[in-house]
Amino acid sequence: MKKKIFTAFIFLIICFLAGGMYITSSIGTVISHLHTIIELHKVEHQRKNLLSQLKTVQADLLLKDSPHARDINIFVEHVEEMEKAAQVCIGCHHVEEVQNKLDTLQLDIAQYLKKLSRVYTLRSLTSNDHRLQTEKEDAFELGQQTINKVNSLVITSTQKISDRISNATSSIESTRHLFNFLVFAVPLIVLALVFFFVKQFTGSILTLIKATRKLKEGDLQYRITEDLKDEFYELSTAFNEMASSLKTQCVRMQHAERLAVIGELAAGLAHEVKNPLAGIKVSIEVLSSELPLEQEDKEVFLRIVNEINRIESLLKELLSYARPPHPQPVSLDVHQVLEMPLRNAQFSLKKPRDGEEHDKDIQFLQDFGTGIPKIIADPGQLQQIFLNLFMNAIDAIDSKGTITITTSFQTEGFVHIAISDTGKGMDNDTLNRIFLPFFTTKPKGTGLGLSICKRLIEQHDGTIEAASSPYDGTSFTITLPVLDRQPLENITS
Repeated sequence: MKKKIFTAFIFLIICFLAGGMYITSSIGTVISHLHTIIELHKVEHQRKNLLSQLKTVQADLLLKDSPHARDINIFVEHVEEMEKAAQVCIGCHHVEEVQNKLDTLQLDIAQYLKKLSRVYTLRSLTSNDHRLQTEKEDAFELGQQTINKVNSLVITSTQKISDRISNATSSIESTRHLFNFLVFAVPLIVLALVFFFVKQFTGSILTLIKATRKLKEGDLQYRITEDLKDEFYELSTAFNEMASSLKTQCVRMQHAERLAVIGELAAGLAHEVKNPLAGIKVSIEVLSSELPLEQEDKEVFLRIVNEINRIESLLKELLSYARPPHPQPVSLDVHQVLEMPLRNAQFSLKKPRDGEEHDKDIQFLQDFGTGIPKIIADPGQLQQIFLNLFMNAIDAIDSKGTITITTSFQTEGFVHIAISDTGKGMDNDTLNRIFLPFFTTKPKGTGLGLSICKRLIEQHDGTIEAASSPYDGTSFTITLPVLDRQPLENITS
């Protein structure tokens, strides 16, 4: 948003600067045109003055030898004024083409003056009227030619003045249009930009307010799906992350409450059931060994003992989940910790469990990374975790398959242990619930195995994640911190 506002501000400044520069340039052009018009008016005035003086002298020439003839002194004054007007007109600076015309005009005026002087001096030198008339006519003819040339120059000046006035008017009109545009259009542009930014701002704010109200109402599933822009996008992303975090915290709180309930329940069960159950188990074993029973009756007693063992196992798991023992971390090699549960899992394939025969062809593949640093963990609890995962992998494979154990070290300071099987896999609904207490897909399962594993790993500042799809196997990835990430006072070697 800040970038857009800054860009719009720069755009308006550029528009104002460009308009101001154009207006300044137009005013300069108009002033230049007006200055030229003034100069041309001066030139036109001088040329018209010269034309007027020429016509006056021509009139004096025509009236010569007539009853209305001018006095010679007046005639001489008129000629002198014409000569001065010619000098003033010809003395102006002009372009080369006009200057050439003025040079020719100057020669004609000089010749005209000579003709006039000859006309007025011949009267005293000769009495030949015909010659005098001829000289007079020649002088008049030359005067008319000069008048025509000066008149042509006057017309040229008038045309130039008209062109300059037209150009100046055009420049003034363009400047007026631009000024009107700046006066009326720029405020509209500013209002449009303000409306655009206010709409974006208020729309984004309303979206965020709506999201916070949803969150306040307890809808932790609500997420901002609108495509907000700029800083509001970062705010919406932070809000979604916050909502996800709140949901996670709520789940953890529910989980903690459930643990508290389970802890109280487990403690009560252990206190109320453990001793009577042990007495029942001993009594059944004594009866089965001392009474003369048929084979069928002995099997009934054996089933009772087995069920009592299952109840004891469930009580033990409840206590382990509700009140797991505090880990005793030591420095250890994860590969050495994996050896014992791996051998036990391989041995379980050869030895029946709960009277069931195993007819499975399962291979264990080891893909251990090199240079794996030591970790800090409780070896007994790690072995319990790995064995539980191995046994679950064995149960997931129907007849034939592989279980792959992979270890690797990532640069962020964690060791990764992945246990993957080629079993029947799980759907997304089952995958999302496997770490919940008492959730199980096994007929005789308690649903606490993976919950205990997850809790033990979290006590080691680690994580466990599962990935699976139906008929494509399951993979569990455990992440544990390496030795140099743990405080020294927590290490016992």
